[in-house]
Amino acid sequence: MPKLAPLALCVVLTAAALQPALAADKKPEPQSVALASVALPVVVDGKLINYVFCAIRLDLYPNADGSKVRAKEEFFRDDLVRTGHRTPFTRKDDYTRVDEAKVRAEVMRFALATVGPGVVRTAVVIRQNPQKLMNLPPSPQNHVQEIIP
Repeated sequence: MPKLAPLALCVVLTAAALQPALAADKKPEPQSVALASVALPVVVDGKLINYVFCAIRLDLYPNADGSKVRAKEEFFRDDLVRTGHRTPFTRKDDYTRVDEAKVRAEVMRFALATVGPGVVRTAVVIRQNPQKLMNLPPSPQNHVQEIIP
């Protein structure tokens, strides 16, 4: 047993010396911040016809401060609602969904102004749930107008 003690000590010291090197090889985990659902209006011809509840996730760069972004979460939602009422994210082909590209562009624009560059990598619309399930209104060219003599 006394002969194994120096060998065990060498193994422990070698493992202790390698541990900081192994820890340095680990890359920071990617972070993300999930925004609470936000209700975005669907407006057609100046009339509010639906709301779509969107869940959005912000993917951050590995070295970004996630707590700083989480602290600004309500500002992201407020900006989306204000922008959505000013210039709606309405799709022309579906009144139960919003235009994801416009939503992502607005979130990225606001992120750059609010938390700075190099913090938010991407914005992802995870889920869209409409308040009302509805079809598109019929197009005017499909209407056959009855001629009354």
